[in-house]
Amino acid sequence: MEDKTEPEPVLLSKHAKNLLRFLNMLPARMASHDNTRSTIVFFAVCGLDVLNSLNLVPPQLRQDIIDWIYGGLVVPRDNEKRCGGFMGCRAMVPLTEDADVLACMRKYQWGHLAMTYTSIAVLVTLGDDLARLDRKSIVDGVAAVQRPEGSFSACIDGSEDDMRFVYCAATICHMLDYWGDVDKEAMFQFIAKSLRYDYGFSQELEGEAHGGTTFCALAALQLSGQLHRLDAATVERIKRWLIFRQMDGFQGRPNKPVDTCYSFWIGASLCILDGFELTDYAKNREYILSTQDTLVGGFAKWPQATPDPFHTYLGLCGLAFTGEPGLSAVMPSLNMSMAAYVHLQHLHEVWRAKSKEGSEDNDLAISSAVQHQLKLTKDGEAIATTTATTSTSPLISAQ
Repeated sequence: MEDKTEPEPVLLSKHAKNLLRFLNMLPARMASHDNTRSTIVFFAVCGLDVLNSLNLVPPQLRQDIIDWIYGGLVVPRDNEKRCGGFMGCRAMVPLTEDADVLACMRKYQWGHLAMTYTSIAVLVTLGDDLARLDRKSIVDGVAAVQRPEGSFSACIDGSEDDMRFVYCAATICHMLDYWGDVDKEAMFQFIAKSLRYDYGFSQELEGEAHGGTTFCALAALQLSGQLHRLDAATVERIKRWLIFRQMDGFQGRPNKPVDTCYSFWIGASLCILDGFELTDYAKNREYILSTQDTLVGGFAKWPQATPDPFHTYLGLCGLAFTGEPGLSAVMPSLNMSMAAYVHLQHLHEVWRAKSKEGSEDNDLAISSAVQHQLKLTKDGEAIATTTATTSTSPLISAQ
């Protein structure tokens, strides 16, 4: 007998309300994440964008978010270390006029690569023109934390260095259309040496292959224009490793349970390599929806677990790759909507026109699937809604 059961719907409006709630109030259980608050804003804002629901963010709140993001920008002074970028919270920005306190706090105001990536992505998604950024200062800060073997630390002191921050460095430089003193060859060599025997990429040299860091490696190669340096046989073996991560949803490593977030990490990796069509869309969707909270919205890591902004956003992206109705297309390597990516490309064109020179070293060799999505986005209404800036502050020319 034929099963005519209707597939479970994606509760788009509930997910939008769930993410909007995180822009207004955070539950007590998330207090420990205060120092990475920028990432929570990223998941909420970009999630609303993928849901085509940014209109739910009132104009004043949108401007408040933009101004709050800029409030975490660190611009080094002439006598300071190259530590430009964004902080994740405002704990090091005390509300005081005490010169001694301010001087003390200044010593701990550093840019952080993950916070800088998510902060710039939020600004782009909200339609800001990035005119308040000193692009050279930020990329100088990226170059300052690159290690001799090609990896990157998160900040100038007290941080581990691994593939996660290689990815963040690549996204920052690509979004700012400037690579400065970043050594792309050393970065490539670090990534190449992190390819394991089973053809996934590890977080650090001699580590275990992992889905999240495989995405970071492939996306960094694509964003730096170096993906073509992987030979065809290697690409096919990486695809095989990625495809084998699907059970119903996707797992991050062999013999590990599936997890909603890997529908993005593995899915985006396969999109970069033009291999996502080799996955089982229905099984992927079935697992993601098994983690959907039908009461308050949001997606969780596992069924019956508590939903959170991280898994909600990445779950939506995973569904977007399958063409789920009601969701915007996602640019895999930058992890933002194609509409936001169109706006970013517009900013690049403006910057290049002002400098009267192209940025040949930053051409992005995107996959055919992304090219198709980009064409659809450009042909639609996205340009009209994304190229207008929401910033009303005085414009400061980018460096």
